[in-house]
Amino acid sequence: MKKKLLLGLLSLSLVVVLGACGDKAAENGGKEGLTIKVGASPKPHSEILEHIKPALEKEGVKLEIVEFTDYVLPNQQVDQKQIDANFFQHKPYMDSEVKQRDMDLVSVVAVHVEPLGAYSKKIKSVDELKDGAVVAIPNDPTNGGRALTLLAKNGLIKLQDENKLESTAKDITENPKNLVIKEVEAAMLPRMLDEMDMAIINTNYALEAGLDPTKDAIFIEDKDNPYANILTARSDSKDSEAIQKLAKALTSDDVKKFIEEEYKGAVIPAF
Repeated sequence: MKKKLLLGLLSLSLVVVLGACGDKAAENGGKEGLTIKVGASPKPHSEILEHIKPALEKEGVKLEIVEFTDYVLPNQQVDQKQIDANFFQHKPYMDSEVKQRDMDLVSVVAVHVEPLGAYSKKIKSVDELKDGAVVAIPNDPTNGGRALTLLAKNGLIKLQDENKLESTAKDITENPKNLVIKEVEAAMLPRMLDEMDMAIINTNYALEAGLDPTKDAIFIEDKDNPYANILTARSDSKDSEAIQKLAKALTSDDVKKFIEEEYKGAVIPAF
């Protein structure tokens, strides 16, 4: 009987101790070494995150990177608390997703700009684009509108309002070359270059496909645009110690130097 009582008291003590440890870890944002799980596109986002891992470890933060090749799941998983943050998108896209899907997401910090570029395996200049040519653009509203604005700025079409972030083909007022605008999932665009006369491709997907935006793009956005890629988190966690340490590391002088040396103008620091 005494033995059973002793075992019971030991078990109760263990539960209390573990509970106290759990409460302490929760108070410290998961400390027992802070751990943060971040969703990212393979290039350049995941590469930038890999670069800052050692610096974060010195700050007591263990970084786990979850790679995604699409633009939908990273936001869903942050909103559903499956991951802590993501790093793959610009703010206009995030704002569109928040509005459309009723998500609790906020921008923490702007990190870099990935200029959208026009690519082709059939032509080397805009002048070679024939009447009725097929031009593929991303099918999401913000990047689609961004692509149309880029076409307009290079004299291929005219839009009702070039400053409208979410222009669609319906906003085209002039199309002198009778271009056929084909909307395609952003990740698929590099694979479809053989089928299109030209495609407007996000830099991360261009890099993954082995394209060099500074050499292979027929024309490309300048850095002065509202499409800086951001670190995204939930509103209830954006001020947590781990998120703030991650934000600080992503906007350090070391990361600025890494981006400039690694991507040579294809990716531009936004800080």
